[in-house]
Amino acid sequence: MVSREDMGSWLEGTPGGRPEGRGARLGLPPDGPGSLATLGRRLVALVVDWTLATLVAFLFFRPAADGFFESVSALPAWSQPLVFAVENVLLVSTLGFTVGHRLLGMRVRRVAEPRRMVGVGRALLRTALLLLVVPAVVWDADGRGLHDRAAGTVLVRT
Repeated sequence: MVSREDMGSWLEGTPGGRPEGRGARLGLPPDGPGSLATLGRRLVALVVDWTLATLVAFLFFRPAADGFFESVSALPAWSQPLVFAVENVLLVSTLGFTVGHRLLGMRVRRVAEPRRMVGVGRALLRTALLLLVVPAVVWDADGRGLHDRAAGTVLVRT
């Protein structure tokens, strides 16, 4: 005869004691510092970084148009993504965050070795996939973008 003790209870948690929640399989806390950054923070940081890239592209690649908005719309198509990519690679590889990440209290770190710098190779791969957009908007079970998964990184709250 099978008893209730043999089967366990839902009060005991998940079968096998496996962690649940966003980032739990990566060893991240469910909330607070060190937890996986939320979608809202990521989006606002992306808008900040893209706006900054637009302003820098305007300063360096400004065409001879009359008004500000006409000049911005006349920028070479490659200038904004180029500035965005350079900002991301330089800042993430050396500091672990972009301007938008810093303003929103986030940091990019390695999954396997959180204390080590992200590095140029991982930052290049992460940025290239981020510019393709699709890997950044597809998430794994932990809530991490595929660009972060491919680079072995995670965006966490500071």
